[in-house]
Amino acid sequence: MTLNTTKIKRHQTDLKKCKQCPDMFGPPVAGNPVISPIMLIGQAPGDKEILIPKPFAWTAGKTLFKWFKQIGLTEEEFRNLVYMTAVCRCFPGKKPRGGDRVPNLTEIKTCSHWLNAELDLLQPKLILPVGKLAISQYLEVKKLTDVIGQIHQITLNGLLVDMIPLPHPSGASTWHITEPGKTLLQDALKLIKNHPVWKQHTC
Repeated sequence: MTLNTTKIKRHQTDLKKCKQCPDMFGPPVAGNPVISPIMLIGQAPGDKEILIPKPFAWTAGKTLFKWFKQIGLTEEEFRNLVYMTAVCRCFPGKKPRGGDRVPNLTEIKTCSHWLNAELDLLQPKLILPVGKLAISQYLEVKKLTDVIGQIHQITLNGLLVDMIPLPHPSGASTWHITEPGKTLLQDALKLIKNHPVWKQHTC
């Protein structure tokens, strides 16, 4: 076990003890403690993920992993090769009229130090933000059509990083199954498949 693996495991041990957000439901969820140059960033776990516990482990995850199977990785392979994280690590709860509540700005800010620590530890070269909330932490997003299907170069902690956004695979959204979203999703997957970091790390 390398020093970096030790550090990320220690980080996740501390993360899973976090109870800083009174309106969020834990325990905090973390992906496999893999050392990877590729990072996937989601929004927040759902009510099923905190029980399992692992990210994208329910309906949206089935769709997400179908996308990655198209470009050569099974779910198990993806989980073991890509570091999976999120903007917030606990379940935000339900909205009064149904559906999952979006984390508020205070919760996002409170949880951000966990993600920032992972960025410092792993120093990823390719980031895959999933859904508008995750994308908007790094890019200005008015419409998903403006950002998906493209590679965006950003600077994080002084390092140049490639970012390829993806839509959220939620069953409540039709964005990724209707045009132009359907085509833009395929464009994004092709960009990921052909990205040198992806090819080097997953092939």
